Amino acid sequence: MTIDLKQLPRGFLPASDPATAFKTYPELSILDELGRDLPSLLHDAGCRDYLRSFAIPLWPERQKNDATLPELRLYYVRLGFIASAYVNQVGQERATLLPRNIAVPLCQACQLLNRPPILSYDGYALYNWKRFRRQGPIALGNIDTIQNFVHLYDEHWFILVHVEIEALAGDILVQIGKIHDMLNTNDLTGLNPALQRIADTVWRQVGVLKRIPENMDPNLYYRTFRPYIRFFENVVYEGVTGKPMNFRGETGAQSSIIPTLVAFLKIPHRPTELTDHLTDMRRFMPAEHRAIIEQVQSMPSVRELADRDAFNNILEALATFREVHYGWAREYIDKHVDDPRGTGGTPYMKWLKQLIDETRQFMIR
Repeated sequence: MTIDLKQLPRGFLPASDPATAFKTYPELSILDELGRDLPSLLHDAGCRDYLRSFAIPLWPERQKNDATLPELRLYYVRLGFIASAYVNQVGQERATLLPRNIAVPLCQACQLLNRPPILSYDGYALYNWKRFRRQGPIALGNIDTIQNFVHLYDEHWFILVHVEIEALAGDILVQIGKIHDMLNTNDLTGLNPALQRIADTVWRQVGVLKRIPENMDPNLYYRTFRPYIRFFENVVYEGVTGKPMNFRGETGAQSSIIPTLVAFLKIPHRPTELTDHLTDMRRFMPAEHRAIIEQVQSMPSVRELADRDAFNNILEALATFREVHYGWAREYIDKHVDDPRGTGGTPYMKWLKQLIDETRQFMIR
């Protein structure tokens, strides 16, 4: 089935704003209270004892239901944060067993969502925002988070920058959808204007990414909330399996924006451990997002049909986006790091430069 990308003006964000409360099943509202308390609980050495004793209700439905999908996603957000908080509590040794009362409902919800049972980018960012003014934009200044690990606004800001970047990506998908139709009808009249719209949007995303330091301190990021989005290593999910499991942690590499652009532009990245890692990250994306990337990948190349400046402008914007990201990775992570692996579990810095170089090398000369 072909997905009409022109019908996705919000990009990879949900079509309607995320649920912020359990209205269909009010008995689940105790998770909202636990979610609000979580940043305070994590300051207590007895937090894990409290979380182990908490009676977490199972999701009431056996199948995914479109009508209650927003609340199922909220349930996953709450449980995903609780699980990562339990395993990676700052100031404590990392846990190697996720207790039954957390593991079983988390795995049940993630099975319904067709995703691995760990908090990923979708739960940390895509489903974790709300608007102050419902008629206002999905943009910094009009959005806040639903769930956090710490009380510091730095974490809110980190998440919300990603949310605005995701909101802007809607126009990228719409323009790719228009180009898809142009290729099918062999009417390329609007090709270059559509390519220019894509480039303009990526440059706007660069501008948002550059705002990271406005409200995020590098020292606070590394010490306070980054540990909570770390990968799970040899963690037993009690009541689910006795075999230790490993899962990638939350990371922007699980966003579908850059993979979609790379698939559209057909950038030939040389295989490395990082490119293998980025491909593996697709396992942690929502299934419908993986389908979009695959659909865009199957489109014919427009490189030979495009105006050189329009095509190259997208590549330069994408390379600049990667450069800004590389700079923040150095400033916020690499300067403080004692483990070269990122939250996803891979040593990434030495390969990021390769992606930047190969993006620019693909320009039309």
